[in-house]
Amino acid sequence: MAANQGQGDDASPIRLAVRTATLEDLKAAARAGLRDMVARPGLSLFFGLVYALLGALLIAGLVVFDQIWIAIAVAVGFPLVAPFLAAGLYEMSRRLGRGEGFSASDIFLVIFTQQRREFRWMSFVVLFVFWIWAYQIRLVLALTIHYRHFRSLEDLLVGVFTTSGGASFLLIGTLVGAFLATVLYSVTVIAMPLLLDRDVDFVTAMITSVQTVLASPVVMLGWGAAVGALTLAAVVPALLGVIFVFPFLGHTTWHLYGRLISQR
Repeated sequence: MAANQGQGDDASPIRLAVRTATLEDLKAAARAGLRDMVARPGLSLFFGLVYALLGALLIAGLVVFDQIWIAIAVAVGFPLVAPFLAAGLYEMSRRLGRGEGFSASDIFLVIFTQQRREFRWMSFVVLFVFWIWAYQIRLVLALTIHYRHFRSLEDLLVGVFTTSGGASFLLIGTLVGAFLATVLYSVTVIAMPLLLDRDVDFVTAMITSVQTVLASPVVMLGWGAAVGALTLAAVVPALLGVIFVFPFLGHTTWHLYGRLISQR
């Protein structure tokens, strides 16, 4: 499988085969992801802590600068950038799968070197969709609640749940948000670990990722919904749950990639 191969092992063009995903693949990937997390708990939870702190700092900054509406959008949409931040977890799982020893500095070095490869272009795609996510919240607010300046979270909640346009905002915002989340999930769920593992261009990685979802839409979209639900649940208790959920999902994604993508 691709996850058990090294980067650039073969100079010939890489041809990737997509396997059909099953529920057993998800279960096996989850077990392997949990095993990796337990094998190196300190470093795994460190990535979870960094992810949680970045989210908390971003949201706090928006609240301080009195941008309540976008702070809520960021809190809900921040999980969309998770695949980009999980590169270190993918590398940990790859090395654990090979039985290789490694230090934290080894993992950080790999993350740094990805900035000079196609991974950075994929990161741009992720952040671009995240920007669209935040902007569509403002647009929907303008169309449904006749966007005004919200001075506090309470003011925003009152506007959403007690005004005539609040229900429309929730409905349209949920549908648009779900569409964007599905698109981003489809183009990244396999693309991110593939770019870390193989020397392929980011367009090929995105196409392969979408092909994987299309080959098993029920299983893969079901997994995407589970990832979203777990992440949102982890965000609610002041982002504390993210410290544990993020590394588990990162390690699991790597093993799912390894089970579904093979080299021909």
